[in-house]
Formats: sequence, structure tokens, C-alpha cells
Amino acid sequence: MDAFAKWLGILMIVMVLTVAFATQPPVGDMLQHAVLPTHINTLSILTLVGGTVGGYISFAGAHRMLEAQQGKPMAEKEVTKGAVTGIILSGIMRIGLYAAVLGVVVTGFVPDAGNPAASVFQEALGNNGRRIFGLILWSAAITSVVGASYTSVSFLESWHPAIAKHRQWLIVAFIVIATAVFAGFGNPVKILVLAGAVNAFVLPLALILVLLAVASRKWLPNYRHPLWLSISGWIITTLLLYMAWRAIAAL
Repeated sequence: MDAFAKWLGILMIVMVLTVAFATQPPVGDMLQHAVLPTHINTLSILTLVGGTVGGYISFAGAHRMLEAQQGKPMAEKEVTKGAVTGIILSGIMRIGLYAAVLGVVVTGFVPDAGNPAASVFQEALGNNGRRIFGLILWSAAITSVVGASYTSVSFLESWHPAIAKHRQWLIVAFIVIATAVFAGFGNPVKILVLAGAVNAFVLPLALILVLLAVASRKWLPNYRHPLWLSISGWIITTLLLYMAWRAIAAL
């Protein structure tokens, strides 16, 4: 599972950056408006934050590390490195994808509302661009499917020994059921936006638990969390909850 996610991740980054260079986006304007936007869209922010940091899927890495340690305590440096590396790589993907799309839409091209990203890639590189987008989307989807399904079952393993014993089959069953639900519901674009917004609820709730845990001497007697990180954490949590509430109410 680790090698599967790693190599597909490398493939996605290479393909997205290749398309981004091919479309030649206005880098100066992109950097300027990243800091000084002319318009702030709450739903867009939530979708980007939820997709980059990950909501539910962020537990997959933590559970995988715990399983690899087999009950041994993990070093703080190792955990921090894993988390920061994951966020940086995901950030590169988001920036590269945004740059690729921007390079096309600034020419006046209007993306297809039914499948906007695919139409942009096709406009940039023809049918090969559409195939590249399909491979990128499949790679992103299948790594999330495997990670989220693994995490779902790992949450349940402590309930009964039979769950841990038959974990592989339960993961497969989870994927089949989720696929059936998705196929019946349809509308992938709306699902992606909604998932990003829902992730924005998961993130602050998870962050609240983390902030409470690091502040507890009972749970972490040998750890002292920096005050500035605690303050900034609570501020970000409050902002995310507020934006998530507004975005969900507007859907």
C-alpha cells in the first residue's frame, strides 16, 4: 500500500507539472493574487484546504504509522516529517493543477460545466491532455479509495478481534459499497465540491481534539506544546468552522 501510493503520487505530480509548463500560465499575476485576491470565495477556500490537507484521509497516514510501529512509541520528529512532507506534496499538486488550468482559461476558454478540469486539459493538449487528466484523476481517486477504506476498517479493529482478522475482505466490501453509492448518486463535480466542504468540518473537529490532547498533562505528560501554536490553532479552527457553516448553508 505504501509503494502503491508513493509511485502514483510521483506520477501525478510529474504529469500535472508537465501540463502546467505546457499551458504557460501568467505566473506573476498568479503569485500576486494568491496574496492579494480581488475576491474571496469561502467555498473555494474550503475545497482547497479540505483537499490539500485532507479531512478524513489524514487519519490514514497516522493509522499506517501506528501499525508500522506495532505498539512502539513514535518519535516526534518522524511524525512531523511525515505530516509536513504529505502537505507539501499535496500543495505542489494543487498549485500545479491551478497553474495548468489558469494558463488555459486566461486565453478566453470557457470550461465545460459538466467536467471542467477534463475540458481544460483537452484544450491544452488535445485528446492526449484528456487522457492525462483521466490518469491523474484515477491515480488521485484510487489512492484515496485505498487509504480511506483502510482507515475506515482500522477505526473498527478495536471493537472485535474478528474485524482485524478479516480486515482485507472488509476493506474490499467497503470499497464495493462506496462505489455502488457513488454510482447511484452520480454528479461527480458536485460530490467533489461537497466533499471538500465536508472535509473542512472534519479538519477543525480533528484539530480541536489534537489541541485538547496536547494541552493535557494526563495524555502527554512529557510534551509541551508551544503557546503560539495553540493560539493560532484555535484561531484557524474557529475560522474554518465559520466558513464551513456558511458554505454548507449556501449549498
